[in-house]
Amino acid sequence: MPPRTSPSERQRRLGAELRRLRLRARLSGDDAGALLDAERTRISHIEAGRVDVPRNGLYKLLRAYGCPDGAYFDGLMDMAQHRGKGWWDEFQGAIGPRARDLAELEHRASAIRIHEPLFIPGMLQTRDYAHAVLTVSEEDQGRVDRYVEFRLARQRILDAPKAVPYHAIVHEAALRVHTGGTRTMRKQLLRLIEIARLPNVTLQIFPFERGAYSAFSRPFVLFEGAARELDSVYLEHPLKSVFLGDGEANDRYGKMFERLSELALAPVDPEAAPESHHGRDSLSLIQHVMYEL
Repeated sequence: MPPRTSPSERQRRLGAELRRLRLRARLSGDDAGALLDAERTRISHIEAGRVDVPRNGLYKLLRAYGCPDGAYFDGLMDMAQHRGKGWWDEFQGAIGPRARDLAELEHRASAIRIHEPLFIPGMLQTRDYAHAVLTVSEEDQGRVDRYVEFRLARQRILDAPKAVPYHAIVHEAALRVHTGGTRTMRKQLLRLIEIARLPNVTLQIFPFERGAYSAFSRPFVLFEGAARELDSVYLEHPLKSVFLGDGEANDRYGKMFERLSELALAPVDPEAAPESHHGRDSLSLIQHVMYEL
């Protein structure tokens, strides 16, 4: 089978991890090829995500590279076994490869943290709000409709039997921009309160009065993998979104998120009675904005 020309993010990440381990072990491509009875070019293709490595071959490489037993070892083995098949395949012809990569990463993540300064995060959007957001950048209504269905399908992971922990920090600006009009925004704000009732969801609002912070204008998503070494950062951009997998990026954005969480209002607690609110929190701000509509 010829090398693939467009490897998925999972395939690229597995290859990058194998290259990092090989270099750390100070082994050449020829050394690695000898372990698999293959040429150096095959190792290059594996490390670029262009070809798969069989399970027994991956096991040999990881042992030779000195990768210890544990969550990281098991996570790499699992990444190689996974074939990237899932519910997102039904959208194959309607969405781009980056969107499918995002859905697969969400499906495989052990926890998700997201900061969104201008819009309600896609995982928390209503149908009408999602349609209004996507219409801004896409004129083809058929394509918009498919992307809306795709976005709503991604939300399954929040109420699945093994629901992923999800922590969102949303800037107050996203609550006040009338995306789709007053009726759409009112339904969207009610949806935020409703979804915050899920035990795996933490929702915080970053208010205007907290001022500027180094990351407050930049949307990003943090995905926890099977091991800390397999964590990822997702940066969305209108032209080309990117996935970052190096430890420095994970640490930097992780610290940004922690600081944003400290500055943001206390998380939504829909079970608390209104009279129990001794100070301003995320729920009271959402309700305040909703009553102003």
